[in-house]
Amino acid sequence: MVAGNRTEKHGPLRWLITGGCGFLGTSLIKNLIDEGGHIIRVLDNLSTGTAKDLSTVCNFEMISDYSKLSNNGSVLQGCQLITNDIRDLDACKACSQNMDIIVHLAANTGVAPSVENPCLDMEVNVNGTVNMLEAARMNQVKRFIFASSGAPVGECSPPIHEELAPHPVSPYGASKLAGEGYCSAYHKTFGIMTVALRFGNVYGPGSGHKNSVVAKFIKRAIAGETLEIFGDGSQTRDFIYIDDLIQAIRLAENTANVGGEVFQIATNKETTVDEMTSLLVPELKAAGLSGIKVVHGDKRLGDVMRNYSDTSKAREKLGWTAVYSLETGLNKTVAWFIN
Repeated sequence: MVAGNRTEKHGPLRWLITGGCGFLGTSLIKNLIDEGGHIIRVLDNLSTGTAKDLSTVCNFEMISDYSKLSNNGSVLQGCQLITNDIRDLDACKACSQNMDIIVHLAANTGVAPSVENPCLDMEVNVNGTVNMLEAARMNQVKRFIFASSGAPVGECSPPIHEELAPHPVSPYGASKLAGEGYCSAYHKTFGIMTVALRFGNVYGPGSGHKNSVVAKFIKRAIAGETLEIFGDGSQTRDFIYIDDLIQAIRLAENTANVGGEVFQIATNKETTVDEMTSLLVPELKAAGLSGIKVVHGDKRLGDVMRNYSDTSKAREKLGWTAVYSLETGLNKTVAWFIN
């Protein structure tokens, strides 16, 4: 039992994972492949992750024309990669046929890109999410997991929790808030079991394409470049290791009575960027990197100063807590990048 919510028992599922070639997607797919038996379909426009990234975790069939997809779910096997875009409703509908669950990871990610091009951010994160929800409705997909963020809440006195009134600071936060709203509406109106997971700052092995601070700093250190902290480094984040996040997705997949809910998925620990850097630099030096230089630059537009999460709701309703310390996670992440 999970804190009053029973865990649903079922066999292997048919998964549609949008953005499945990215960091989160390939990590989830590896978890499913290791478990065995699942059928996996990936919808990805390859704007960030690549087919090569997907090939590191599984063998797959690449399909460039979604009209070639069979309507007969019984013929599905293994893993398929459909190279298309979530802004194409017809592609979303075709890919969602005969699926048991959609994990919607595809997004225009990060504050900076949303500030540079708010309209593109809206097209991908709002229209794309509505397309996926509509595809789920039309194809009677039972469960829909939405990758959200703490960004919808905006500036507040942390810890962030699910009952705080949202006041987004960035276009990215606004677009993720819209996605949460549509998930709630599609649950209440159409009965889809939507679950929105507000991920903290995710890091870990496989994050080679990410531009968030941990991955960016490791890549810059390897390249012999300076590590630049925006502002004075006192801004705080809640850094969550990838394996903890995947476990949260798996619990959201099979926990009953959580339709329409939003959960903070982080570590419930506030860490400044300076503190994270002070832990990361020794790991980089221990891995053989030298001459690492850290500087402070201008504060970035749209950034919130304090951000960490109260994860008690996820603990109570999903039975989930993070288990990896930042020190352990950084050690494993640096090792992956170096090797």
